[in-house]
Amino acid sequence: YLFSQRAAWNAFLSASKRFVEKDLEVSMAGRAFMITGANSGIGKATAMTIAKKGGTIHMVCRNKDKAEEARADIVKETGNKEVYVHILDLSETKKVWEFAEAFKKKYKALNVLINNAGSIMSQRDTNAEGLEKSFASNVLGVYILTKSLIPLLEKSADPRVITVSSGGMLVQKLRTGNLQSERGRYDGTMVYAQHKRQQVVMTEQLAKTHTNIHFSVMHPGWVDTPAVANAMPDFHQSMKDSLRTPEQGADTVIWLAVSEAATTNPSGHFYQDRKMVSTHLPLAWTHSSALEEQKLMSVLEDLAKTFQLSSSWR
Repeated sequence: YLFSQRAAWNAFLSASKRFVEKDLEVSMAGRAFMITGANSGIGKATAMTIAKKGGTIHMVCRNKDKAEEARADIVKETGNKEVYVHILDLSETKKVWEFAEAFKKKYKALNVLINNAGSIMSQRDTNAEGLEKSFASNVLGVYILTKSLIPLLEKSADPRVITVSSGGMLVQKLRTGNLQSERGRYDGTMVYAQHKRQQVVMTEQLAKTHTNIHFSVMHPGWVDTPAVANAMPDFHQSMKDSLRTPEQGADTVIWLAVSEAATTNPSGHFYQDRKMVSTHLPLAWTHSSALEEQKLMSVLEDLAKTFQLSSSWR
């Protein structure tokens, strides 16, 4: 499947011919955006464009030096000083709670949450709470951050949640057992693809429960980012001439975050190149039952509750 994406770059140019440019000709002044993994790649490209449109940016990053450097670039290029750095490692589950709770106390509004940070591990590792690290980052961390910020999003105008998934999830059927990858050989790329499937299911389910927030999940195409280069060096080396730029990868994230057109579509859908697309390949074996999807959500809810720090969880 990855190699069928060789034409990814050309596909973007071809798709972009139908983009409505005025969709993005909007001011974001007075709107607040939280972007995880905002110091490089798609996250930084998204932050840069939204900052140019006057939006307030909350960069949630793991590495303080890289985050401050990226912030300086964004402020210098856009002239927008409303760019704030928050240091958080999404794989540290309890800290995700603490961060979200503190953020709600400090800030009066959050219009858009962009779950962009992702983690591909080359070997299985666990966090302080004994959870497999990539699951903690890609799934549970995203769940806790999103659920905890829902009350603040609901109080804000035109609230949206966008999650950056991956087309790799198309070859994965939802798994509700072995979530910690304890059994079998650990294949970091396949584990990551499973997490991206779980993010799609999570988006669909949260959209049903929280109907006044517009949820979406998207595939950015195969993008030349530090994360891809580090996690999949062979793939990156053989494909680097046809990978998308971070700006091309960020285009649909930005469109989902700022355009009026995006919210005319129903909540809870999967997008590529500004278009709703199927979450399954034709004739695929990857469909899951409503029961399996609800099971994933209740497992996440139960895990999240074990890290509950206050009575604001709902």
